[in-house]
This record gives sequence, structure tokens and C-alpha cells, in this order.
Amino acid sequence: MPKIITIANQKGGVGKTTTAINLAAGVAVAEFSTLLIDTDPQANSTSGLGVEAHQDRQSVYDALIGAVDPHELILKTDMPFLSLLPSNINLVGAELELVDVERREHMMTGVVKKLAGEFDYIFIDCPPSLGLLTLNGLVAADTVLIPVQCEYFALEGLGQLLNTITMVRNELNPRLEIEGVLMTMFDSRLRLSNQIIDEVKKFFGDKVFKTLISRNVRLSEAPSYGKPVLLYEAISSGAKNYMQLAREFLDRQQPAPLHSQTTSENYVQS
Repeated sequence: MPKIITIANQKGGVGKTTTAINLAAGVAVAEFSTLLIDTDPQANSTSGLGVEAHQDRQSVYDALIGAVDPHELILKTDMPFLSLLPSNINLVGAELELVDVERREHMMTGVVKKLAGEFDYIFIDCPPSLGLLTLNGLVAADTVLIPVQCEYFALEGLGQLLNTITMVRNELNPRLEIEGVLMTMFDSRLRLSNQIIDEVKKFFGDKVFKTLISRNVRLSEAPSYGKPVLLYEAISSGAKNYMQLAREFLDRQQPAPLHSQTTSENYVQS
């Protein structure tokens, strides 16, 4: 069975999709078979991996409503071990269409179960909300990774997200755990950045990843070229940050998936 990690934060602009793309890419570099599922109607993970989000293209929407087998929708990317289940704007209507569906919170669970034998890791990128699509991601997941920006309003809304995670664990998915909290948009020149990190560590303890994602121009530019930063500018600080995050993420996995004999030690150093 693959490990399923949902990346979620209902607050926008925290680096959620950037993390989804680049952590998945970093894990794929280690030769683990990796799938990124884009469940955001904005389809930024889709375009960020070089796939145009045409409205007439079949997408995760068609898999969620059961119209298409998800195997038929998976696309290869420029990275040999990284695949994509794309999104498009049609997903906007999914929340309304699924409202009256029985077990509507489990639609994504059905999708990932069909793909269980194909991948070592499945990452789910959620929209910046706590609606039905994000709820589906949490119900389908083993763990949730929470990006938090090193800015003044960083903790705003985190309580609501944690309440949702607790509700999901108690009522829908008892195995759900917090994979970790990732501090993004770090600026070492600002005292505030370090203060925010200290506050988050007081609450989450060792759940906070040691890796910090710094502000980086190349990291911001890469999606417009349809590439993970690892392919766009491998020597940039953004690429190095996400490679370090992927190492730390993989080192936390016990036991590691069996499909690949590669470990995080097999990374080529940038």
C-alpha cells in the first residue's frame, strides 16, 4: 500500500501547492514511484508540472464522480518517477454535485484505493478551503502535512484546521495523523520569522520539520515554466530547501515502502 499524504491549509498563499509539487518531485528524485493528485479547481499543481488545464480535458473530477477509471487519467511528467492526476476548472462543481451523494466524504478514498498497487507515495494537493474537496483529501490520507508561512498571520485559522483534522480522525478516518508542519517563506533577516517559528514549535513540538523553506525568486518562477524547481534551477536555494525537505520526509518514514530500494542517502548532492 502506498503512503498517502494530504497537503492542506485553508489559508491561501502559504506555499501549499509549491510544497506539493516540489516535495513530490524530491521524493521522485529518490526513485520512489510518486503520484501527485491535484484537487484544487485552480489546477496550479497541474500547470506547475507543465500540463495545460483545459476545461475539456478529463481530470480528477471525472474520477471522483466515478465516470472514469483513475488509471486512464494519470499523466507522466518530465521526471521518470513522478506522475500526475490533473485537475481543471470543472472541479468547481464537484462540491455541489457530491452534496447529496452517499458517503460523499469517501469519494477520494475510492480513487486512491484503485491506485494502491501502483505507487509508493501519493500526495494530494487540496484547495485553500475546508470544503468537501479538502475533507475528501483528509479522509483518504494516512497523514496531513501543513505548510505555515513565517508571517504575522501565520497562526490565523490553524485552530479551525486542527479542529477539522480532529473531527475527521474521530468520525471518518481514525488513522489520520499529522505528518508535520512545514515553515515556508522564511526570511532570516526578519526577527519576526524566527518568532513565528518559535510560536509554532511551542504548539507542535517535534512535528515541525527542521527544514525551512526560504523565500526564493527561482521557486516563484518555476511554476510559470511548468517545472518543479529541481528541474528549473537545481542550484537555487529553493531547490536545495526542497531536496532537504524530501530527505527529512523520507527519513521519517518507518517502515519505508517496499517498491523502491532507494533511500534518501541516494540523492545526488546539489
